[in-house]
Amino acid sequence: MSKIKRICVYCGSGPGADPAFVAAARAFGAILADNRIGLVYGGGSVGLMGEIANATLNRGGEAIGIIPAFLKNREIANLRGEMIVTSDMHERKRRMFDEADAFVALPGGVGTLEEVVEQMTWAQLGRHRKPILLANIAKFWDPLCALLDHMQELQFIRAGLSVNYLVADRVEDVLPILSRAIESVAEQDKAMNPPIAGRV
Repeated sequence: MSKIKRICVYCGSGPGADPAFVAAARAFGAILADNRIGLVYGGGSVGLMGEIANATLNRGGEAIGIIPAFLKNREIANLRGEMIVTSDMHERKRRMFDEADAFVALPGGVGTLEEVVEQMTWAQLGRHRKPILLANIAKFWDPLCALLDHMQELQFIRAGLSVNYLVADRVEDVLPILSRAIESVAEQDKAMNPPIAGRV
């Protein structure tokens, strides 16, 4: 049975307009630290990225930031915790995948959307079985869930190519949901071997 050692959290490099977003990032960072689960994140020190990383580190947890060199100044790379600098976005996303056992998307912008949808696509195509969860804080992800339902109704998401994802409305529910989901995932199903990775 698989266990979750680290979670990759996709989230915004800004705080968003609703204070609930920052509160959720801080709360989830503390939850990760208290449960001895490492954080893998985008490496920035601003926005929700900075909030969750600092909350994790402030409670004695592990935070691994992964950032491409060209974003170190723009997203103000966090000087706390471990930092991995990559050559480009593709390497960043692959390293985030390799370091994590599951994926959680907090509120964010186009980059956050692209990252979590890419994981959905990889899973849809059978490249991995790591759980993917939308942290639907203040109903932020409702439009995406509605769009995915719409795609399925119109048969652009066809039988046998379902998009499997989980949803939690509160960060307190994230770990219990992920822990149940990971139980059915064998260790070998969490990794992409090099030949497969080269084809995604």
